[in-house]
Amino acid sequence: MSYIAFAVVAALLIYGVVILNGLVRERNMVREGWSGIDVQLRRRADLVPALVETVKAYAAHERKLFEEITAIRSASLAAADVRAQESAERALESALGKLIALKEAYPDLKADRNFLKLQEQLAEIEDQLQMARRYYNGSVRNLNISIQSFPNLLIARPLGFKEAEFFEADEAGRVTPNVSFERA
Repeated sequence: MSYIAFAVVAALLIYGVVILNGLVRERNMVREGWSGIDVQLRRRADLVPALVETVKAYAAHERKLFEEITAIRSASLAAADVRAQESAERALESALGKLIALKEAYPDLKADRNFLKLQEQLAEIEDQLQMARRYYNGSVRNLNISIQSFPNLLIARPLGFKEAEFFEADEAGRVTPNVSFERA
Protein backbone atom coordinates (compact mmCIF):
# COMPACT_ATOMS: atom_id res chain seq x y z
CA MET A 1 0.00 0.00 0.00
CA SER A 2 2.82 2.43 0.85
CA TYR A 3 4.44 1.66 -2.53
CA ILE A 4 1.28 2.74 -4.30
CA ALA A 5 1.11 5.99 -2.30
CA PHE A 6 4.80 6.61 -2.96
CA ALA A 7 4.32 5.91 -6.69
CA VAL A 8 1.34 8.32 -6.86
CA VAL A 9 3.28 11.07 -5.07
CA ALA A 10 6.32 10.48 -7.29
CA ALA A 11 4.15 10.57 -10.42
CA LEU A 12 2.54 13.84 -9.28
CA LEU A 13 5.96 15.38 -8.57
CA ILE A 14 7.29 14.30 -11.96
CA TYR A 15 4.15 15.67 -13.64
CA GLY A 16 4.59 18.96 -11.73
CA VAL A 17 8.20 19.23 -12.86
CA VAL A 18 7.17 18.61 -16.47
CA ILE A 19 4.53 21.35 -16.23
CA LEU A 20 6.98 23.75 -14.57
CA ASN A 21 9.63 23.11 -17.23
CA GLY A 22 7.05 23.75 -19.96
CA LEU A 23 6.00 27.02 -18.35
CA VAL A 24 9.61 28.15 -18.00
CA ARG A 25 10.28 27.28 -21.66
CA GLU A 26 7.22 29.23 -22.82
CA ARG A 27 8.07 32.23 -20.63
CA ASN A 28 11.56 32.26 -22.13
CA MET A 29 10.10 32.09 -25.63
CA VAL A 30 8.03 35.19 -24.82
CA ARG A 31 11.18 36.94 -23.63
CA GLU A 32 13.01 35.85 -26.77
CA GLY A 33 10.11 37.14 -28.88
CA TRP A 34 10.17 40.50 -27.13
CA SER A 35 13.93 40.67 -27.65
CA GLY A 36 13.37 40.14 -31.39
CA ILE A 37 10.88 43.00 -31.48
CA ASP A 38 13.26 45.20 -29.49
CA VAL A 39 16.13 44.52 -31.92
CA GLN A 40 14.00 45.48 -34.93
CA LEU A 41 12.64 48.59 -33.20
CA ARG A 42 16.16 49.71 -32.39
CA ARG A 43 17.27 49.05 -35.99
CA ARG A 44 14.38 51.18 -37.19
CA ALA A 45 15.11 53.90 -34.65
CA ASP A 46 18.75 53.92 -35.76
CA LEU A 47 17.69 54.30 -39.38
CA VAL A 48 15.36 57.23 -38.67
CA PRO A 49 18.07 59.94 -38.28
CA ALA A 50 19.65 59.02 -41.63
CA LEU A 51 16.26 59.05 -43.32
CA VAL A 52 15.38 62.40 -41.76
CA GLU A 53 18.72 63.96 -42.78
CA THR A 54 18.30 62.76 -46.36
CA VAL A 55 14.82 64.19 -46.61
CA LYS A 56 15.81 67.44 -44.86
CA ALA A 57 17.94 68.38 -47.84
CA TYR A 58 14.80 68.41 -49.99
CA ALA A 59 12.21 69.56 -47.49
CA ALA A 60 13.81 72.16 -45.27
CA HIS A 61 10.48 73.77 -44.36
CA GLU A 62 9.05 70.54 -42.93
CA ARG A 63 10.91 71.20 -39.65
CA LYS A 64 7.89 70.42 -37.45
CA LEU A 65 7.65 66.88 -38.85
CA PHE A 66 11.38 66.30 -38.29
CA GLU A 67 11.14 67.51 -34.69
CA GLU A 68 8.09 65.29 -34.12
CA ILE A 69 9.90 62.23 -35.48
CA THR A 70 12.95 62.93 -33.32
CA ALA A 71 10.80 63.25 -30.18
CA ILE A 72 8.82 60.10 -30.99
CA ARG A 73 12.03 58.17 -31.67
CA SER A 74 13.33 59.18 -28.23
CA ALA A 75 10.06 58.03 -26.62
CA SER A 76 10.32 54.72 -28.46
CA LEU A 77 13.85 54.10 -27.22
CA ALA A 78 12.82 54.99 -23.65
CA ALA A 79 9.69 52.79 -23.52
CA ALA A 80 9.78 50.50 -20.50
CA ASP A 81 6.98 48.01 -21.14
CA VAL A 82 4.84 46.52 -23.90
CA ARG A 83 2.05 49.12 -23.64
CA ALA A 84 4.46 52.09 -23.71
CA GLN A 85 6.33 50.53 -26.62
CA GLU A 86 3.07 49.95 -28.53
CA SER A 87 2.06 53.57 -28.09
CA ALA A 88 5.44 54.91 -29.16
CA GLU A 89 5.59 52.58 -32.15
CA ARG A 90 2.13 53.59 -33.40
CA ALA A 91 3.20 57.24 -33.27
CA LEU A 92 6.52 56.50 -34.98
CA GLU A 93 4.83 54.47 -37.74
CA SER A 94 2.44 57.34 -38.42
CA ALA A 95 5.23 59.92 -38.49
CA LEU A 96 7.40 57.75 -40.74
CA GLY A 97 4.45 57.37 -43.08
CA LYS A 98 4.30 61.15 -43.35
CA LEU A 99 8.04 61.31 -43.90
CA ILE A 100 7.91 58.75 -46.70
CA ALA A 101 4.96 60.62 -48.22
CA LEU A 102 7.20 63.66 -48.65
CA LYS A 103 8.66 61.99 -51.72
CA GLU A 104 5.41 62.84 -53.53
CA ALA A 105 5.89 66.54 -52.77
CA TYR A 106 9.56 66.47 -53.86
CA PRO A 107 10.04 64.63 -57.17
CA ASP A 108 13.85 64.83 -56.93
CA LEU A 109 13.67 62.98 -53.64
CA LYS A 110 12.04 59.97 -55.34
CA ALA A 111 15.16 59.54 -57.45
CA ASP A 112 17.69 60.20 -54.68
CA ARG A 113 19.84 57.10 -54.29
CA ASN A 114 20.34 57.56 -50.54
CA PHE A 115 16.62 58.03 -49.95
CA LEU A 116 15.74 54.95 -51.99
CA LYS A 117 18.31 52.86 -50.13
CA LEU A 118 17.03 54.08 -46.75
CA GLN A 119 13.45 53.46 -47.83
CA GLU A 120 14.35 49.88 -48.83
CA GLN A 121 16.09 49.33 -45.49
CA LEU A 122 13.05 50.68 -43.67
CA ALA A 123 10.75 48.36 -45.63
CA GLU A 124 13.00 45.40 -44.78
CA ILE A 125 13.02 46.33 -41.11
CA GLU A 126 9.23 46.69 -41.12
CA ASP A 127 8.91 43.19 -42.60
CA GLN A 128 11.24 41.74 -39.99
CA LEU A 129 9.43 43.67 -37.26
CA GLN A 130 6.13 42.21 -38.40
CA MET A 131 7.60 38.70 -38.24
CA ALA A 132 9.01 39.40 -34.77
CA ARG A 133 5.62 40.65 -33.59
CA ARG A 134 3.92 37.50 -34.88
CA TYR A 135 6.50 35.30 -33.14
CA TYR A 136 6.12 37.26 -29.91
CA ASN A 137 2.33 37.16 -30.00
CA GLY A 138 2.39 33.42 -30.75
CA SER A 139 4.68 32.86 -27.78
CA VAL A 140 2.42 35.00 -25.59
CA ARG A 141 -0.60 33.00 -26.74
CA ASN A 142 1.09 29.70 -25.88
CA LEU A 143 2.24 30.92 -22.46
CA ASN A 144 -1.18 32.35 -21.61
CA ILE A 145 -2.93 29.13 -22.65
CA SER A 146 -0.57 27.13 -20.45
CA ILE A 147 -1.07 29.42 -17.48
CA GLN A 148 -4.86 29.41 -17.86
CA SER A 149 -5.23 25.67 -18.48
CA PHE A 150 -5.97 23.06 -15.84
CA PRO A 151 -3.92 21.54 -14.19
CA ASN A 152 -1.09 23.92 -15.19
CA LEU A 153 -2.77 26.82 -13.41
CA LEU A 154 -2.40 24.92 -10.13
CA ILE A 155 1.36 25.19 -10.53
CA ALA A 156 1.67 28.42 -12.53
CA ARG A 157 -0.22 30.77 -10.23
CA PRO A 158 1.43 29.76 -6.94
CA LEU A 159 4.88 29.95 -8.56
CA GLY A 160 4.28 33.48 -9.84
CA PHE A 161 3.78 32.88 -13.54
CA LYS A 162 1.76 35.72 -15.02
CA GLU A 163 0.04 36.13 -18.34
CA ALA A 164 1.96 38.22 -20.86
CA GLU A 165 0.53 41.10 -22.88
CA PHE A 166 0.07 40.87 -26.63
CA PHE A 167 1.70 43.47 -28.87
CA GLU A 168 -1.36 44.96 -30.55
CA ALA A 169 -2.20 47.84 -32.82
CA ASP A 170 -5.04 50.09 -31.81
CA GLU A 171 -7.73 51.20 -34.24
CA ALA A 172 -5.70 54.23 -35.34
CA GLY A 173 -2.74 51.96 -36.11
CA ARG A 174 -4.86 49.80 -38.41
CA VAL A 175 -5.80 52.70 -40.68
CA THR A 176 -3.47 54.20 -43.27
CA PRO A 177 -2.74 57.75 -42.17
CA ASN A 178 -4.10 60.57 -44.31
CA VAL A 179 -1.09 62.69 -45.18
CA SER A 180 -1.30 66.21 -46.51
CA PHE A 181 1.60 68.61 -46.91
CA GLU A 182 0.60 72.17 -47.60
CA ARG A 183 3.37 74.56 -48.50
CA ALA A 184 3.33 77.99 -46.96
